[in-house]
Amino acid sequence: MIFAAGLGTRLKPLTDTMPKALVRVGGQPLLWHVVMKLKAAGFERIVVNVHHFAQQIVDYLKENDNFGLDIRISDESDGLLETGGGIKKALPLFEQDLPILIHNVDILSNVNLAKLYDFAASTAAVDADIDALLLVSQRKTKRYLLFDDELILRGWTNIETGEVRGQSPSDLSEFRQLAFSGIHVIRPSVFPYFEEMPSRFGMIDFYLKHCRQCSFLGYEKADLRLLDVGKLDSLEQAETLIKQL
Repeated sequence: MIFAAGLGTRLKPLTDTMPKALVRVGGQPLLWHVVMKLKAAGFERIVVNVHHFAQQIVDYLKENDNFGLDIRISDESDGLLETGGGIKKALPLFEQDLPILIHNVDILSNVNLAKLYDFAASTAAVDADIDALLLVSQRKTKRYLLFDDELILRGWTNIETGEVRGQSPSDLSEFRQLAFSGIHVIRPSVFPYFEEMPSRFGMIDFYLKHCRQCSFLGYEKADLRLLDVGKLDSLEQAETLIKQL
């Protein structure tokens, strides 16, 4: 699933006339880069959620014959559902017995998506009762996910405000602080938990709410090169990264 419904407010004025997904980097829209990366990794069905200038995304995919893939649209034109609500609405568009890889449309990275997905779908992950796999890394940010020594999610913190959610340790050094990438895989074992959630909610909120009864594993990539193309000043960096990747 590609999250492409956001308003892209940090990319104004570009997003005054187009969705963030169609902002170009290296001569191609952000959506193209993510679709091509997924296609190269062997994915055949992709769900794209849309809201802001939704028809432009629909038309773009149609004009390109969905790049030879089974691409389905989850329409949020009536209102943004946030990340968790977006997945909940889109669930009927997926095979119910297979994991779902989630990828933000504005993320460029060097991660091997096939390897990430295969690990989440593996017998080892099933035997270990892994419910979701979150790509994380050690990089500087304001908000971190908190993991125990086995890289099981335990909480979240904003180091700028001091806010802590989930399990509240007396000392944050008890947990590893890792930055979330916006790329993750959820297994079918978590699908029933979506039923008790409202129509609109954030996925991080979901993870924190259920991290006591579910096993959400951090997947740390030491050499991760990742860029969130969310701001105008990141576009030049994105051009450079695309060439290097």
